Amino acid sequence: MKKIVIASDSFKGTMDSINVCNIVEKGIKNIRPEIKTITIPIADGGEGTVDAFLNAIGGIKVTKKVTGPLFDKIEATYGILDDGSAVIEMAQASGLPLVEGRENPLKTTTYGTGELIQDALEKGCSKIIIGIGGSATNDGGVGMAAALGVRFLQEDNSEIDLTGEGLGSLATIDTSNLNSKITDCQFIVACDVDNPLYGANGAAYVFAPQKGANAEMVKILDENLKHYAGIVNRDLGINLQKYKGSGAAGGLGAGLVAFVDAQLKSGINILLDAVDFDDLVADADLIITGEGKIDGQSLRGKVPVGIADRAVKYHKPVIAIVGAIGDETDALYERGISSIFSINQRPEAFEVAKNYSEENLLKTTESIIRLVSVV
Repeated sequence: MKKIVIASDSFKGTMDSINVCNIVEKGIKNIRPEIKTITIPIADGGEGTVDAFLNAIGGIKVTKKVTGPLFDKIEATYGILDDGSAVIEMAQASGLPLVEGRENPLKTTTYGTGELIQDALEKGCSKIIIGIGGSATNDGGVGMAAALGVRFLQEDNSEIDLTGEGLGSLATIDTSNLNSKITDCQFIVACDVDNPLYGANGAAYVFAPQKGANAEMVKILDENLKHYAGIVNRDLGINLQKYKGSGAAGGLGAGLVAFVDAQLKSGINILLDAVDFDDLVADADLIITGEGKIDGQSLRGKVPVGIADRAVKYHKPVIAIVGAIGDETDALYERGISSIFSINQRPEAFEVAKNYSEENLLKTTESIIRLVSVV
């Protein structure tokens, strides 16, 4: 064995992806120092996306005062890469951690995300990558679009509240003042769900309960998104419901399609393409990937499966190192993951186990390298 590629997501709540990759690399070198290792910290459009791109390509972080999800002023950061592209995590401006204890998707807005996009446009970025994981919002992206110049009007020509609740009073959309720089900019959305905007599998019914919505709120939010989609179809001629992923981030996916002509792509593949992943694994002997928890849901765009999808083309073995192993993992093996190892050394609660996560990851990696060295 001469070369191992390490490409892992973060272990949420314990280790970011850069730390995970570095620890795995150390574990390999402790046992087989002669093995060449390449580390690729990965994110799928959620937490850590900006850092992953900055690590891979280089660039700077920009801090901007923006409107938070509950309309308070906050500071948010995004990245400008060495190639002139911007990378934005919507969770920085409109994320669930920003409303902890105050969750209410009827009242939250994506306006701050739009302000980050506006800042990147004003700084001359001609390509903007937007990760839309971890949102606190369900406003269909109207807040984001309003920050870029779109007006959302009620019957009396006054502006609606730029929230999930406010969508219900939308009568017309005026795009005449939309930032003209948008037409010269390419927008790519890192989106790893395929949910439609509304309906049983839409933004409200699937994701709003995670953002604090009860059953009655979910019903209102879904009806408002359906109403919003009808107005967009009438005024802009865009059928948002047909776009897979339009329901991502409370409908922000739909708003980005409607108002900046964004492309919705797999977050993992955007980053893997940026680092020329296929070239890196073509001559590798093993790929090690990982995330905090792996289960059947990992099939829907999560990092280990995205890695396996690429590796299988080159017939490369993929080992996943994870915090917890959930249900329905058989399908993961069929998808190209060779083996899955949990770092947990003993049965104990997460609040206890997380204190030993780095040590456990190192020990698990060393055990794996010992094993693959004798087979």
